[in-house]
Amino acid sequence: MSATSDSAFIHRLPKVELHLHLEGSIQPDTLREMARRRGRLLEDTEQWIRDRERESFCYPKFTDFLNAFKLLSLLLETPDDYALATTRLIESLYAENVRYAELTLSAGVVLWKKQPLDAIFEAVKGAADEASGRLGVRVVWIFDAIRQFGVDHARAVMLHASRYRDHGVVAFGIGGDEERGPARLFVDVYREARDLGLHVTAHAGEACGPESVRDAIELLGAERIGHGTSAGRDTDTLHLLAARRVPVEVCLTSNLATGTIQRIEDHPLRRFLEAGVPVVLGSDDPGMFATSIEREMLIAAEHFALTRDEIAALAANAIQAAFLPENQRAAQGAQALSPVPNG
Repeated sequence: MSATSDSAFIHRLPKVELHLHLEGSIQPDTLREMARRRGRLLEDTEQWIRDRERESFCYPKFTDFLNAFKLLSLLLETPDDYALATTRLIESLYAENVRYAELTLSAGVVLWKKQPLDAIFEAVKGAADEASGRLGVRVVWIFDAIRQFGVDHARAVMLHASRYRDHGVVAFGIGGDEERGPARLFVDVYREARDLGLHVTAHAGEACGPESVRDAIELLGAERIGHGTSAGRDTDTLHLLAARRVPVEVCLTSNLATGTIQRIEDHPLRRFLEAGVPVVLGSDDPGMFATSIEREMLIAAEHFALTRDEIAALAANAIQAAFLPENQRAAQGAQALSPVPNG
């Protein structure tokens, strides 16, 4: 296939996004729109944008990315800011033919900023309901805690998530610095989350070794692994992922931009597939990495010689990995993954 025909095929393919952070999705134009709505052009906004453009949306170290994400989050000052970010994100998903998305809200960062999490979630939920009703993109939510902030912080996020379980929050997870927040600290929190009816996920193997992935599965019972990159260099971890059918959310551009891999060809995507690991693609923080789910699919096709059938299989994996009841998964799959004509 030519790059042009790949692009056309991928654009038409109905898509599901499972690894997508609301805050990290925000595009520079949306940041400027937020500033204008406040009646002033914030220098902090322009500085953040200039810094990202100067670095070509790359980060020398993973901690540099975490700091940039923190600064971006500080630009979100009000529930209305979060609502605008939600609306613009769902509009961008619609433009890429995304039918279903599980959006991660960095609830832990909201609490760290001492902002009203209840009001912010109500704002994003209202914005999502309006945009989803208008555009036909179904959206649910994952609340994410910051693992280096400790157990009490994670439990607070989890309890907030459980309060909104009947209002579109389907899962709880942890992200951030794996080394300073190892999985073993959160065993009880994850057990409580499952007991409260939440699905559980975890970022793991992004900035630490394969043991971080194994611990997320064996200690926390994580149902999906975000990134999981280091698992590709350990046969036992690959076998564990494949045997337990734990999906890995692969974010190619993100891993390259944060230095998790040095070249796109170094990514273990093909090793995951050959080992039988369920793989889904995600854009992660598209506003911070200048990417999109379509671009991630195109990169996968170009750099790993994936066929159309393999790309379509990754899309099908995503609906199978979604945190939906079985009857809803079947219905969503029939709607979201309807046949795509050749072209």
